[in-house]
Amino acid sequence: MYSVSRDTAGQERFKTITTAYYRGAMGIILVYDITDEKSYENIQNWMKSIKENASAGVSRMLLANKCDIEAKRKVSKETGEKLAKDHGIRFFETSAKASINVDESFMALARDILLKSSKKPGSTGREVKITNAEKKSSKCLLL
Repeated sequence: MYSVSRDTAGQERFKTITTAYYRGAMGIILVYDITDEKSYENIQNWMKSIKENASAGVSRMLLANKCDIEAKRKVSKETGEKLAKDHGIRFFETSAKASINVDESFMALARDILLKSSKKPGSTGREVKITNAEKKSSKCLLL
């Protein structure tokens, strides 16, 4: 499994670009700043855009960033948890600066993606294709 991350910082000028990235994406992380109510409010718009443009069943996750700046908090943890629960997605409070829950959240999303891909019909996550070949000679081939 490999990962490609695109950070558009939620800016409107990237909206047409991000909708193109939704197609074929297996996981999407939505991040808001707990010290900025506007960034939290924008999450609803991004959720709508994902619903309209992403593949059905794409793994999504909500991250509340800057949890290391508790004194400047404007969005409660409970508010973020409720939004995530309402959309049926995972929630983490993180701090990119203090490295709090960053690795854990990315690993959780990767596990969710692997779990979903292994549950798809005909997919085991470790595919082995077995075909019957016509017997042409008495040679042995080990793969």
